[in-house]
Amino acid sequence: MIIHSSEFEISAVRPSQWPEGGLPEFAFIGRSNVGKSTLLNRLLNRKNLARVSAQPGKTRQINFYVINDCFRFVDLPGYGYASVSKRERSQFASMIDKYLLEREPLCRIVQLVDIRHEPSKDDVAVHQGLCALDVPLLVVATKMDKIGKSQVASHVKKIRQTLQSGVEIYPVSAEKRLGLDELWTVFEADMAPWFEDEELT
Repeated sequence: MIIHSSEFEISAVRPSQWPEGGLPEFAFIGRSNVGKSTLLNRLLNRKNLARVSAQPGKTRQINFYVINDCFRFVDLPGYGYASVSKRERSQFASMIDKYLLEREPLCRIVQLVDIRHEPSKDDVAVHQGLCALDVPLLVVATKMDKIGKSQVASHVKKIRQTLQSGVEIYPVSAEKRLGLDELWTVFEADMAPWFEDEELT
């Protein structure tokens, strides 16, 4: 995928604020410290399009980014943060659920987990909920560069066992730009039916 343009479009907290136009969307969800913003920036060859914060849970809205004027990446608020109130967590969950259940252009959900650790109870609960949706799902195991190459396969196996699902798991390192081409291959295949007569790259 050649990125000609990638722009922040809008931050939304309710459906009335969601962008119009029906472009295919890829939603990214994960724990608040899993490296979601870094992955988005690396995929789009941008340094600070998605803001990377030292404070976990900084994303409090749904952020929409439009790429090549033909599809969107959607950054959903992180989960598992301890620094916000139960009321705020409930509000975030409601906002995310509404998007995942009602957003028609959503063509793929990407759940991020940290390859270094066994998925948390939150990771497992979110994964089970995502599997129940009628939307294609994949899991990205981030921070692959933080473990040895010989450990990758065993860590991926442990993640699969803990999540108890057959969803495809893609180990990546955003910092080292490893595994990103494999993700783009999936995304391009997802978009192909939307643009059968057009060139994506």
